[in-house]
Amino acid sequence: MGNPVIIGAKLNVKRSALEKVEEKLRTLLSKRDELAASVDGIENEEDLNAIESEVNANDEVVNETEEEKSSLEEEITKLENQLEESNRKSPNKGAKRNMTNHIETREAINSYVKSKGAVQERAGFTSVEGGALIPEELLKPQKAPEDVIDLSKLVNVAKVNSGAGKYPVIKKSGSKMSSVAELAANPELAKPTISEVPYDIETYRGYIPVSQEVIDDADYDVTGLIAEEINDQELNTKNAAIAAVLKTAPAKAVTGLDGLKAVFNKDLKKVYAAKAIISASLYNELDTLKDGNGRYLLQDDITVASGKKLLGKEVVVLDDDVIGAADGDLVGFIGDPKAFATLFDRKRVSVKWVDNDVYGQLLAGFVRFDVEKTDAEAGFFVTYTPEV
Repeated sequence: MGNPVIIGAKLNVKRSALEKVEEKLRTLLSKRDELAASVDGIENEEDLNAIESEVNANDEVVNETEEEKSSLEEEITKLENQLEESNRKSPNKGAKRNMTNHIETREAINSYVKSKGAVQERAGFTSVEGGALIPEELLKPQKAPEDVIDLSKLVNVAKVNSGAGKYPVIKKSGSKMSSVAELAANPELAKPTISEVPYDIETYRGYIPVSQEVIDDADYDVTGLIAEEINDQELNTKNAAIAAVLKTAPAKAVTGLDGLKAVFNKDLKKVYAAKAIISASLYNELDTLKDGNGRYLLQDDITVASGKKLLGKEVVVLDDDVIGAADGDLVGFIGDPKAFATLFDRKRVSVKWVDNDVYGQLLAGFVRFDVEKTDAEAGFFVTYTPEV
């Protein structure tokens, strides 16, 4: 009976290899289609023979790749069966682990790292950095409160299976149908305008070495806290990338509340679901404004995620240096973020086993995505000037 942790680690390696093979196969099949399409334009036998030779060579690689894919699928099936059998027969039922389950993966990491013995002295998460996590008494760690904003919930998210591609965007035509007499021929409708937005997936990754001492001396789940930190870094990375794209919206200088009203009322087309994603400094500026009856213009509203509305529109507040360039910037995105930007999500962050010649086993995070502007007319990046 094999060790469930080791079997699970092997299973992850095979699944990763299968993913790469499948991506290679998709590329080869796409090339086959391109070669087949190119035959129509051939005018002489010499060129036709060259294309035929290239097609045959490509098909040979396709066959080899398909065999490799089948072999990996068989190995994965065997490992899955071994993992299930090992978990079922384990005398310690609490030791059963599903490597795709986040909590059980965390337990496996703890068990594995604790079994490794002393580690080499290297830079990383050691007893020095973890000193606050190693109490003299059994104490529960206290987490600082966080106001977490996930911008990926505001923009369009498209799941993709390749590292690069094109995303079709249909622009609203604004056209209307015409009135037609009885039995008259149908008039042609306005054609939609379709543009292609290219995306290119970026990989963000890193690792946090954890010393044996800090794991041994802490009375609770150190690796769990580190896994949460990796997830927080994923959120911050995506937020920064999304904010950077929002800042590319057409620039517009506005003065006072009337200037903001004009953006909402006439500059943005009514087809867009407008929001205000603004800096903390601009929020503070607007939060002090009152109407003629002395009522604050920013209103609490539990029907929106942020809890605040301005001029009937949801307000989302970010730190100055996220949506702006420096502290004190009175700036923000006014528009429809879901129409304006798309996050192309290739693979979420994960905590997994990573082999490293120097550090041994490390806790690592990986996330792959790209953010692109899809509709430049869906918003403005405003710079606000208070009325004198």
